[in-house]
Amino acid sequence: MSLFLIIFLSLSIITVATDNNVEKRRDDGSFDIVSLISKLPTNKFYINGTWVEPTSTTNSFPSSSSFQKLFVDVVDPSEAETIAQVALGGPQDIDDAIMAAKDAWIGWSYYTSSEERQRLVRKLVQIFHTRIEDMAQLISTEMGSPIDSSRSSHVWGGIHNINSALEMMDDFEFERSLPNIHEDMGQKKHTTILYEPIGIVGMITPWNWPLNQITLKVIPALLVGCTCILKPSEESPLSALLFAEMMHEAGFPPGVFNLVNGDGQLTGDALTKHPSVDMISFTGSTRAGKQVAKNAALSLTRTALELGGKGALLIFADVSTEWMEEVVINNIESVFYNSGQSCNAATRMFIEQPYYDMAINIAKNVAQNSPVNSAHLEGEDHIGPVVNLHQFERIQNYIQSGIDEGAMLISGGTGRPENLITANGYYVRPTLFADCTSYMTIMQEEMFGPVLCISSFVSETEVLDLANDTPYGLTNYVHTRNAKRRRRMGRLLRSGMVEMNDAYGDSGSPFGGVKGSGYGRENGIYGLEEFCIVKAVTGYDEMDDDILEEEIDDYDEEEAEL
Repeated sequence: MSLFLIIFLSLSIITVATDNNVEKRRDDGSFDIVSLISKLPTNKFYINGTWVEPTSTTNSFPSSSSFQKLFVDVVDPSEAETIAQVALGGPQDIDDAIMAAKDAWIGWSYYTSSEERQRLVRKLVQIFHTRIEDMAQLISTEMGSPIDSSRSSHVWGGIHNINSALEMMDDFEFERSLPNIHEDMGQKKHTTILYEPIGIVGMITPWNWPLNQITLKVIPALLVGCTCILKPSEESPLSALLFAEMMHEAGFPPGVFNLVNGDGQLTGDALTKHPSVDMISFTGSTRAGKQVAKNAALSLTRTALELGGKGALLIFADVSTEWMEEVVINNIESVFYNSGQSCNAATRMFIEQPYYDMAINIAKNVAQNSPVNSAHLEGEDHIGPVVNLHQFERIQNYIQSGIDEGAMLISGGTGRPENLITANGYYVRPTLFADCTSYMTIMQEEMFGPVLCISSFVSETEVLDLANDTPYGLTNYVHTRNAKRRRRMGRLLRSGMVEMNDAYGDSGSPFGGVKGSGYGRENGIYGLEEFCIVKAVTGYDEMDDDILEEEIDDYDEEEAEL
C-alpha cells in the first residue's frame, strides 16, 4: 500500500487500538516489550504447520566469517541495544519450507474452495484485532516507527490490506471469456481464459514497512491459491514471527504458509535460486532487486520487484499561495514520516519560480519545528530513529555530499538533533536542501532518510525533464489548476503512479513502478492477478452438462471392465 494511503488511513481512522494486553503493562503503565519478545519463537522457523528448530548447521554455511553465526541480532534503533537474537536460516531450512509448500499446493489450490480460503483469512483478521498492541510495539521496537504511527499506520494499514484483498475477491473471476470479436462474422467463441495460482511463491519483505509488505504479498497469494515461503528482513523479524503465530491460530493447513528468518546473502539466495519456486515477490533496494532477478533467472522463475524510488513533487504557479503553502507543508511531513524510510516519498520538490523563495521559507519553518525522539514516546507527533547504524551513517554521508556538491543547506545537517546529541539511538536531523541540480548525488540516489531536495523551474518542459531525470520511476506528484496540463503530465511522467492535486488513490489502486523502481503490481485486483498464470483453454464449455455426465459414466464403466 502506498504512503499516501497509509498516511490517509492514519489520519482518518478514529478507532484507537485498544490495549488487549493488560498483562503486558508494568506497574508504571509502560509496555513490557521484553516479556512479549521472550514469548516469541525466535530460535525457530514456521514450516509445515509447526515451529521447528533450524536444521542448517555451521557446516551448511559458507566459510566466510560473516556466516559463522547461526543467529542475527535484532537491535532497537531508539536505544542501539540488542533486544533479541533470531535464528538464521540456511539452504536446508529453505528447502524444507519449499517442500512443505509444494506438498500443500495441490490441496490448497485445487481442493480448497475460494470461500474456504476467504474464511480462513477472515479468521486471521479477527485474531489480528486481539494483537494490535503487540504488533505495534514490536514494529516500533525493531525498526523505529513512533508507537502512535505503528498503531495507526503500520498495524491498521496491514489490517486494511487484508480486508481490501477480501473485498477484491468478491469481483475476482478465475474464469473469463474472450471478447466475442468475431461475432459479426458468425464465428463462435471457443476459448476460456483461466486465472490459476502460479504455485509456490518465495516472498522477501523489507524492514521499512514490514507488516504492510507481508500482508500485500501473503494474503493475495493465499487467496488465489498459492502457497508461500516468507523471508522477512533480518532487521524486522519479530513482527513476522507474531504474524506467523496468528496464521497458525487461524488454522491455515500445514505447508500453506511457511516462515524462515535469515539474511539476504545466505537465506535469500537459497530461496531465490531454488528451482522448485515458481515465483519470487521481492520488496527492497534496487541493488538487491537486481540480484534477486539474476538468481531467479537461473530457473526462469517469475519475479515481481517493488524497489526504490526518488519521487518528484511539482508545484505550478497557477495554484493559490494558500494551496502552495499547504502542499509544501504536507509534502515535508510526508517525507519525514516513517523517518523518511518510504520508497514513494516525494524527496525531490520542484517549485515554479514565482513561488520558490516563499516555499523555501515555509519549508524551513516546518523542518525546524519537526521534533525527533524515541519511537517509544507516546502521544507526540515526532520523527523516530532510522533503522540501524549502517543506515544512519549512509544518510550522514549523503547529507555531507549535498553540502560538498554545492546544494544550499537550509535546515538540519549532519549529526544528531540537539536534543539527542548524547543519545545512543540512530537519530537523524531532518534536513532540507535548496538550489539542487540533477547532477548532485542527493538528487539521483535514494537516501531513505528525512532529507528533502528543493529546486525551481520556469517552464513545463523544463520540469518534466527534471522530474524524469532519475533512474527510478515509482511515484510522482503534480499540483496545478490546469486540467490539460494534468493530462499531459500524467502521461509524460515516467513512473508507475502519478498523483494529481492530492487526489488519493482508491483502495484497489495498483502499486508499483518502472525503470529502477522495478516491475509488477501490488494491491487490488492487480495484486491478486500478480500471483496467477493465464491459461487459455479451448472447448472448455462446448458440451452440455448432461452429455458430459453420460460420457463420464461410460468412461467409468469402461475403466471398471478393464
